[in-house]
Amino acid sequence: MSEVATCPKCGSKSRIKEMEGEIVYQAVQDEEAFKKISQMKKALEKFKAKAEQLEKELEQLRST
Repeated sequence: MSEVATCPKCGSKSRIKEMEGEIVYQAVQDEEAFKKISQMKKALEKFKAKAEQLEKELEQLRST
């Protein structure tokens, strides 16, 4: 995951990278942020569904 910091020049949230000993700031665009949020939501839903499935399976094993 990218490291995020506030840009000292413009004050926007930016991804930071170190290149040749210098820190480079790249502003996070709204589209990028929404895309990442969407990806994270989808991943969270998959894990949530898997957790619910495992809970049901555990309950069945406990009841037998």
